[in-house]
Amino acid sequence: MKSTLQKISLKEKIGYSLGDGSANLIFQMMMMFQMMFYTDVFGIKASIAGMILLFARIFDAFVDPLVGILSDRTNTKWGKYRPWLLWTAIPFAVFFILAFSTPDLSERGKIIYAGITYTLLMSIYSFNNTPYSSLGGVMTSDIKERTSISSVRFVTATIATFVVQGLTLPLVTKFGGNASSSKGWFWTVTLFAIVGIVLMIITFFSAKERIIPPANQKTSIKQDFKDIISCVPWKSMFVLTLFLFTTLALWGSSMSYYFKYVVDKEALFSFLGHFGLVAEKGVQLGAWDKFLDAFGLIVYNANEVFATGFSLFNMIGQIVTLAGVILLSGFLSNIFGKRNVFLVCLALTALFTGLFFVVPANNIGGIFTLNILKSLAYAPTIPLLWAMMGDVADHSEWINHRRATGFVFAGIVFALKAGLGIGGAICGGIIESFGYVENAIQTVSAIKGITLTSSLIPATTFTVGVIALFFYPISKKKNEDIQKELTKRRREK
Repeated sequence: MKSTLQKISLKEKIGYSLGDGSANLIFQMMMMFQMMFYTDVFGIKASIAGMILLFARIFDAFVDPLVGILSDRTNTKWGKYRPWLLWTAIPFAVFFILAFSTPDLSERGKIIYAGITYTLLMSIYSFNNTPYSSLGGVMTSDIKERTSISSVRFVTATIATFVVQGLTLPLVTKFGGNASSSKGWFWTVTLFAIVGIVLMIITFFSAKERIIPPANQKTSIKQDFKDIISCVPWKSMFVLTLFLFTTLALWGSSMSYYFKYVVDKEALFSFLGHFGLVAEKGVQLGAWDKFLDAFGLIVYNANEVFATGFSLFNMIGQIVTLAGVILLSGFLSNIFGKRNVFLVCLALTALFTGLFFVVPANNIGGIFTLNILKSLAYAPTIPLLWAMMGDVADHSEWINHRRATGFVFAGIVFALKAGLGIGGAICGGIIESFGYVENAIQTVSAIKGITLTSSLIPATTFTVGVIALFFYPISKKKNEDIQKELTKRRREK
């Protein structure tokens, strides 16, 4: 394998990106719907559901470093990281289905079942996603190519997000009759799981590993820990990732409650009519309306607007996000550097998120406009996180003369999943403390709690991520210097 700078074909970039499409079919379901599934479908209290999400993080503290250690020390004809995609594809799908299944159990049995299946799902997520993310860091050492790979990757991830956030509730309703149908959730998740297996296997056959550790590098778990703990950019990225995904999980979970219980249904019903998503019972539908109705996107009265309204909200946001990833991320980062683009765009994202607190529940146009602004601000940051982690792995090699890509990424995947659990726990704890009751008309206090978790609280946690970026020391110029030095070392070997 060559270790010098290499260009990557578009075909390989697309093939690699499908793995993140597969992962996001699962990750987005957990981030957006796991909490609501536990409370409104499986019948677990919000605070307990939040604790289930948080408990799995304790287990991850042992699993994630183990995955990094194992993947860095894997040696096969396929490389270090690729084989893990093949080995975990089917188990990932199976645990996904189990985590969204609803066996007939006692209250205690449901809690135990949910805790076990969610923890297993999170563990197999580590065994799949840490090697997958690490693979992106060893496909090339070219800075621009690495950003390009991340950009293509997150185009596919955004498409998967569009599908999950836009079609999940309508499909659940179609398969089961309403948004709280356990049957509908089972068949929707099974469909996503099957697609996920296919996409992950395609990635395995498409991507190649090109960067290898220094030839004289000695294997040392103790040194791996020492290297990352002393790495300032890694610590900055760890804090950023922790608070970023805490916020995404918090906001994603709370917005489903926000649309179900806070948004004015009559105003939303009228708003959906402007998009041609409203029809009268008994009226013959045209071809396009029949197509929309097949996915559960046509509503017939104001009581049915939740699934369609929330789906439209998410789909518009993802279309804007996709455009932002394609048009802005690489362009801006090549001019201003990854860190600076991330910092400014995340600060704007925090601002627009906070403004959800002041927009009236019947101002549907204002709610959708804020989502468009928030999505556009956040979009350029999406590919940069993982591209920057590849830069961190390079920085560690530059300083320590040894490379542990999997271990570097394992810590960040742990931060990601910890954020997922913390965000869900915060959402569940706050809305229950304000008096939330599942599938009921909410009190004024409960509405306030849901609104806070949809606006000011996630805006605050986003801001912590902004602060973390001030401590990230790898500027555009320094990154270029590191790559030149590493390229020189590799050629000499």
